Amino acid sequence: MLRPRITPCLLVHEGGLVKTVGFKDPKYVGDPINAVKIFNEKESDELIVLDIDATANKVEPDYQMIAHLAAECRMPLCYGGGVRTAEQAKTIIGLGVEKVAISAAAVERPELIAEISRAVGRQSVVVVIDVKKRMLGRDYDVWTHNGRHNSKRNALDFAAEMAEMGAGEIVLNSIERDGQMKGYDIALARRLRERVNIPISILGGAGSLDDIGELFAACGVVGAAAGSLFVFKGTYRAVLINYPEFSQKEQLIRAALTGAA
Repeated sequence: MLRPRITPCLLVHEGGLVKTVGFKDPKYVGDPINAVKIFNEKESDELIVLDIDATANKVEPDYQMIAHLAAECRMPLCYGGGVRTAEQAKTIIGLGVEKVAISAAAVERPELIAEISRAVGRQSVVVVIDVKKRMLGRDYDVWTHNGRHNSKRNALDFAAEMAEMGAGEIVLNSIERDGQMKGYDIALARRLRERVNIPISILGGAGSLDDIGELFAACGVVGAAAGSLFVFKGTYRAVLINYPEFSQKEQLIRAALTGAA
């Protein structure tokens, strides 16, 4: 049975762990390997690591860094950044990573998702969809290259296409809520949950465990991903790697499963 997941999302920029606000102004918050060690100790459900330089700079994934992360990580690991071919995805899975995340390359060539799915298995293919709300109406566009390029693709239509192509999971990431810590876009999360029948995770905006609880209450069995919530603490955003205690996490998950029943 699928369970709700609470997933830290770590951004890597120039080899360091950073956090952004609205996909801008990356702030250095530490060493990625040290963060992985702490999340190991706190028994995180899983971990997403996104190299935000690779696609923007049109370079290969940093396989040495990925190997170090995979060797240290004791939870399921999803890596994204610079993956443009099925061969690259196979190499990354071969390093001990459970899932490979694709973003811009899926927009540019949707059939890549089918190719990677055939190569490594659907369960290992994640499509990260970075979105912004359109000026008018209730629709959202898909943006790529760290929020600098508007593909003008409808986000929910694109998510459905990715599911048909062979994606095993969709991560929907709100650019406008990134780093704001004011809550998830619950309305959009509901719409995505209704649109696709594969696992989804929602990223962007979580500022408290109450925000995660609200997401679970609204959508049931989904993933609650977050960056700032798990690297900052307190009003002044002191850097502190953290994760819910087991009892807190189980309470949130029980509530979600009860609501989904």
